[in-house]
Amino acid sequence: MGIFRIDPLMLKLIITVLLATFLPARGPFVEIFQWLTTAAIALLFFMHGAKLSREKIIAGGSHWRLHLWVMFSTFVMFPALGVLLVWWHPLPLSSEIYTGFLYLSILPATVQSSIALTSLAGGNVAAAVCSASASSLLGVFISPLLVGLVMNVHNDAASGNLEQIGKIMLQLLVPFVLGHLSRRWIAGWVEKHRGLIGKTDQASILLVVYSAFSEAVVNCIWHRVGAMTLLWIVMGSLGLLFVVLLINLCAARLFGFKRPDEITILFCGSKKSLANGVPMANILFPSAAVGIIVLPLMIFHQVQLMICSILAQRYKRASEKQHNSQPATSQPEMQK
Repeated sequence: MGIFRIDPLMLKLIITVLLATFLPARGPFVEIFQWLTTAAIALLFFMHGAKLSREKIIAGGSHWRLHLWVMFSTFVMFPALGVLLVWWHPLPLSSEIYTGFLYLSILPATVQSSIALTSLAGGNVAAAVCSASASSLLGVFISPLLVGLVMNVHNDAASGNLEQIGKIMLQLLVPFVLGHLSRRWIAGWVEKHRGLIGKTDQASILLVVYSAFSEAVVNCIWHRVGAMTLLWIVMGSLGLLFVVLLINLCAARLFGFKRPDEITILFCGSKKSLANGVPMANILFPSAAVGIIVLPLMIFHQVQLMICSILAQRYKRASEKQHNSQPATSQPEMQK
């Protein structure tokens, strides 16, 4: 039953949304929180750059077929499914919620949870580190471009123009590069304080969510989003995740990947990053729209963790069962 426990970050997100609902930032506090959010996002990506060693990038880099499929799944297949979902319109949801689903479909994969689940399931951890890190880095470039390409937005919505790309580079890419270049001086400190860096990750996400939902509450988000809407978002997230997992599983077996590589493809090619998505949405979308657009991403984040945790446990049990059965089958051969 432990696998059904709610993710601690998700619990904090719920508390943050409730806080923004009852005590939204108003007046001069809006500008203060916007400044804090910008600073926190810059610090977040600086730390991500500082954590990513060149050794980890090189490790597992030879599995080009695996990495190619993970990138295809993340930045081609997933967005195509998002476009299909918006075109099909199967659920009774508003266009803003569908924009949120489309937005989450173009985001890069998660890093920490993808690697952790791959390790738990007995997958190719080195390849997972390489794929997830590359996805996160490429997403800084590719996701904003896909916003403009896929979403067909106008001037009052998200835009893929040079100004928006400039904001992405200034707030995300520049701190990331500076963090990576400073590894020679701060790598030791980073390794000793990984827990503190993890808290920085969470603090920046919570700040963005609070600012976004404060703005959304002022613009009456809960008059547009009720309990049934939240239920439909959960159902949509489950359906989307199921299709992606199934396609990745079939592709891994069709192309002859070994079991450890299959696990890596499954977990690195089927997940979307809340850590990248929320700060990026804060830059790409108008502040009044951010809260409702990131809502599907927040729910999908919890759904993917729960479902992928169940899958990882199943892979682990299957591996343990296979390992335990090997001595029994090899014993008669030894007697011969």
